[in-house]
Amino acid sequence: MTVCMIPERTGADKDLARILKRSKTIAVVGISHREERDSNMVARYLKEKGYTLIPVNPKYEEVLGEKCYPDLKAVPVHIDVVDIFRNNELIPGVVDEAIAVGTDCIWMQQGLTNEEAADKARCAGIAVVMDRCIVQTHRFLEKENFLGSNPGPQPAKPVQAQDQP
Repeated sequence: MTVCMIPERTGADKDLARILKRSKTIAVVGISHREERDSNMVARYLKEKGYTLIPVNPKYEEVLGEKCYPDLKAVPVHIDVVDIFRNNELIPGVVDEAIAVGTDCIWMQQGLTNEEAADKARCAGIAVVMDRCIVQTHRFLEKENFLGSNPGPQPAKPVQAQDQP
């Protein structure tokens, strides 16, 4: 079973890579405890890749060995990315919570879009990704070496002295 389709290469690759490289903590809203569900497979992949996983679903106490929270407001740490696995009509409420907790990015999984909620998040200074699978995006960016090591700022190169007469 495939989780999602491979994304098309776009000019946004560097922006997506920046989000995934900078992020450490990802909340998966609407996660299922059932291993065959996409939300569970995505969360498992992200955890295996070293992200701190925060399951969010009021139905569960724990998912994938992690404490599960009833909503984003109950999470006691900063959330870098809110990955949404909810029906389209529930997205505005999740986005409102994500804005309230000050997340850096809202990621709506493949098949999920809500332009009004996305605009609201962008106006709050939050990056928005819609209708993309975070796993396939990560795999693609990793394969294309967009997620390679980041050496950080480099010292300025010395200016070459010009020949003097």
